[in-house]
Amino acid sequence: YPLEMGTVIELKQKINDSYNDLKLLVDQKLALVDEKIKSKLSSDVSLVEKMVSYHLNSGGKRIRALLTLGSSKLCGYTKGTRDVNLAACIELIHNATLLHDDVIDKSIIRRGKKNINTIWGNQSSILVGDYLLSRCFEMMVEDGDLKILKLLSSTSAKIAQGEVLQLQHKGEVDMLEETYLKIINAKTAVLFSAATKVGAMISKKTEKEREALEFYGKNLGLTFQIADDTLDYNANSKIFGKRIGQDFYESKVTLPIILTFQQANNTEKKNIKNIFLKEEKTKNDLNYILKLISKYKIINQCYNK
Repeated sequence: YPLEMGTVIELKQKINDSYNDLKLLVDQKLALVDEKIKSKLSSDVSLVEKMVSYHLNSGGKRIRALLTLGSSKLCGYTKGTRDVNLAACIELIHNATLLHDDVIDKSIIRRGKKNINTIWGNQSSILVGDYLLSRCFEMMVEDGDLKILKLLSSTSAKIAQGEVLQLQHKGEVDMLEETYLKIINAKTAVLFSAATKVGAMISKKTEKEREALEFYGKNLGLTFQIADDTLDYNANSKIFGKRIGQDFYESKVTLPIILTFQQANNTEKKNIKNIFLKEEKTKNDLNYILKLISKYKIINQCYNK
């Protein structure tokens, strides 16, 4: 990946094309997922209603729902609405974790709009996240398949553990790559693999086919997260509409930092360590890190990974 400007734009085009192709395949079903989520989350409490509709209208690609619908279609699922209901479930788990994450990360903006916690405060954000999860568990019970209930509830537990593991290693620049992969597997990949596996489960596919889809989902999730973490340090990422350096300011140690630290000389290592120990990091600190990332050609290494 010689990531000149042209390549990044081409890459984005490729991603958009395949995303749109997948979306077109299951378009009508995706609309049903959105409807299901809206009806499931309606509440007599006006503030809940307000916050939920604000959050749901803030965009998002619905990738996890698309994976559920896409893998169901791939496995030949045609009868019934379990694919739609479970895609809605998986979206709800994802959105609940976003609401909690924004509080943990003290984020102000998500997808270009103010977060719920910025407008209504942390307490509301956490409680609405809990509300989403509770509604989601209700839907899983309605589905009635104990194996799926077990899969999705253990997935929720893994995501929470991944978040705690990330907190435990906050600012730790000499983190092992293995630990990083463990974190992003729990934080991101397990929900992707649950989404793809569910499609095979409701279609009564063999164990081998279930495992193949689960494996695909996991690897796609890892790739997705590594790409996202890399974009945070990629000077060209303005094209992707992402604010550069967000993970950096939150002291999140991700693959670009791990690889930079491993390859840096002793003086640089010391500087990186000191920067990540700082409570308040400056623009100069970020620029120093970006220089090292460029010096050691880290972005390319991450994309190769």
